[in-house]
Amino acid sequence: MVNNQIIGDRETRPSPLSTEDLAVLRDNLREQRLFREDQLRQIAAAPARTDEPVRRAAAQTEVRVKLAASARMVLADVEAALDRIAEGRYGRCQLCRRGIDRDRLMIVPQARYCARCQQVREAGR
Repeated sequence: MVNNQIIGDRETRPSPLSTEDLAVLRDNLREQRLFREDQLRQIAAAPARTDEPVRRAAAQTEVRVKLAASARMVLADVEAALDRIAEGRYGRCQLCRRGIDRDRLMIVPQARYCARCQQVREAGR
């Protein structure tokens, strides 16, 4: 992983991932997967309260639906990162194909984009 990134006016190289880094990241992603799967089970198992006023019950249902959607989205990102690890494509930006900095992956192990491309994507929203 020896691709340059431009920070300010200087070029830096992303920190390469060691075998140990990759193992830590894989374990972290697996833990996240288990957490999200458990979260989705808990949301699905939460009983609807029939003693609540209609508006409050509707609001609680809406919150559960949004929480479940968010958990499914993160779970999909985690699964995709685990697939990239298995395929040997992990740690590369899906837009510019440069290496994603080690520090970024340690914070957001399911990151698909380098910091620069992520900023560009978010600015375009």
